Amino acid sequence: MTAPRWTTACPDWEQRIVAGQSLVPCPPLFPAEAQAALDIFRGLKIVDVLNSPTFEEACREWVFDFVGAVFGAYDPDAGRRLINEFFLLISKKNSKSTVAAGIMITALLRNWRKNAEFIIIAPTIQVARNSADPAMAMVAADPELFKILRPVPHLRMIEHRTTGATLKILAADSDVVTGNKATGVLIDELHLFGTKANAEAMLREARGGLTSRPEGFVIALSTQGEEPPAGVFKQWLGRFRDIRSGKLSAPKSLGVLYEFPKAMIEAKAYLDPANFFITNPNIGASVDEEFLLDEYAKAQLGGEGSVRGFLAKHLNVEVGMNMGSDAWAGAEFWEPCGDKTVTLEAILARCEVVVVGIDGGGLDDLLGLTILGRCRETRKWLIWNRAWAHKVVLNRRKEIAPRLQDFEKDGDLRLVDDPAKAVTELVDVVMQVEDAGLLADQGIGVDAAGIGEIVDGLTGRGIALERIIGISQGWKLNGAIKTTERRLASKTVLHGGRPMMAWCVSNARVVPQGNAISITKQVSGSAKIDPVMSTFNAVALMATNPEAKGGPSVYATRGLLIM
Repeated sequence: MTAPRWTTACPDWEQRIVAGQSLVPCPPLFPAEAQAALDIFRGLKIVDVLNSPTFEEACREWVFDFVGAVFGAYDPDAGRRLINEFFLLISKKNSKSTVAAGIMITALLRNWRKNAEFIIIAPTIQVARNSADPAMAMVAADPELFKILRPVPHLRMIEHRTTGATLKILAADSDVVTGNKATGVLIDELHLFGTKANAEAMLREARGGLTSRPEGFVIALSTQGEEPPAGVFKQWLGRFRDIRSGKLSAPKSLGVLYEFPKAMIEAKAYLDPANFFITNPNIGASVDEEFLLDEYAKAQLGGEGSVRGFLAKHLNVEVGMNMGSDAWAGAEFWEPCGDKTVTLEAILARCEVVVVGIDGGGLDDLLGLTILGRCRETRKWLIWNRAWAHKVVLNRRKEIAPRLQDFEKDGDLRLVDDPAKAVTELVDVVMQVEDAGLLADQGIGVDAAGIGEIVDGLTGRGIALERIIGISQGWKLNGAIKTTERRLASKTVLHGGRPMMAWCVSNARVVPQGNAISITKQVSGSAKIDPVMSTFNAVALMATNPEAKGGPSVYATRGLLIM
């Protein structure tokens, strides 16, 4: 039997999803295999739904398209699965975990390998139960199925009575996953693995069995999370988007991603309830439209943070910045001021004067650097940021370790073994500005606490001590904070639109202090804001209207310079 030529790219997915058409780009490679699996899958019962309907009775066609793609990729003559990696991104309440249970029960029944292992890996025990309970119930509800499969509820395991093959539902734990030689792996709620420091190694271990089991497969299921994608979730999401668009050729990987087309995101068309169906293909079945409308109304009453949570979970809208009621006001305007052309090189080429902001702390903090220039043509302020961190932070702050590693891959964060190396690299950047003849006379603003090594590094390279200015922190930084807010709102400040800064800005929390506000690391918890604080330090200096190094300041020539 010869498989047809196929592609897993779906470049017309935007037209398909709006029209309610299938997002599976190719028909099953082996239709007989797909049909045999679907005959089983369609007959499984969904016990926790009224009258315990079968999948055949309760599901929309998209479910069968996806299941057919998974099982129809198996070449029975070669004993090999030609597409062996799948990713389903879909909104909450679209029966994702129940479908996961049905797929894995079907795989257990279609399997021929003696003592094969199939596993569902969930990030928490509760999520594991979301798949374990429906799977156990499917077997118990069908007397014929019960003769073939033996549920072991207390172990969250189902055993095939003839082949000895097992389906285990595991909560994420590297010790539990280690040693499994799974033929089939299903990863539930992948977005939650993005916050686990050991997730990449753990999932690699879980997939290890596929090297000797060519019939094996890996399926990842997820919704969007309430924070921007990170870690393994960010990796999968980016890769499968590239596969879908055709940018990346990966015929062994197939993704079905229910998300809004770019134009609809830009137009905020997802806010129109008439478009809720786009990322909820089960609307009218497991997804109740009235429930979605009620949840949306509640979210609107709860404010910006609640709305973002609703959009992420129920409409699969990727969160850009997570803002709560105590968020810094400037965060709302940060993303629109992003301009990817704003690089360090661009600032040195376009600006008439540059100031530097520096902020750092202990070993588990970031060392933040901001280069802020005033454009000689537009007079807009241009911002570039970089940060450094000692690798110990990955152990001390495991909850943010995957995100920091993402920023390192982006090139915005440097993880170092020796703090002295971070200081050296920071000073190197400052000297680039100085060598370009752009650094203001009093052009380096620092948080005076704990920066002795940085001062030594700068003065050791020829920077006069009087050019390094201690910037008062706490409520005394209020002027710089408000100046930054106003400039962001008026788009007279631009930045590089980098993910690290979007995250840091979203972490900034304000504390009222009389008529002023302060933003401190203490109220931001383990989430890092050091590069934001270095930005405020730089703003405090630029707000004094330093003279252009190539001549007098434009503000002085216009008679606006206030001493």
